[in-house]
Amino acid sequence: MNREKVTKFGSMFLRYAFGALFLLAGAMKLYGVPMLVAEFDTVGLGQWFRYFVGVWEIVGGILIFLPTKRHFGAALLFLASFGAFIAQIMAIHQDWIHTVVFMVFIGILIRQDKERFTVIKNNIL
Repeated sequence: MNREKVTKFGSMFLRYAFGALFLLAGAMKLYGVPMLVAEFDTVGLGQWFRYFVGVWEIVGGILIFLPTKRHFGAALLFLASFGAFIAQIMAIHQDWIHTVVFMVFIGILIRQDKERFTVIKNNIL
């Protein structure tokens, strides 16, 4: 297996894994899992924010599956992870490392898609 195939498979795996993960996380927020309700109470922005973040994550999770919209979906998920990082540091004071790991991997996806887009754009022009 050559490097390009491995990179393409790895990118596809990460995209689908993060899409599914954020779809699940968003659904849990909308459903009102008690642990998440308590976390959003701790953040102090109200439960409307839990619904907002849940919808944000579901939309990002769906968009990351669509080839023409995956850049936008990855950007939404990156911002959701960054917001979670800020909430963990400022209000919740629990495990924040997973948000950093998510941002790194989503950043890798964005970078790979940017490089792929640049190659396609240069081949067309």
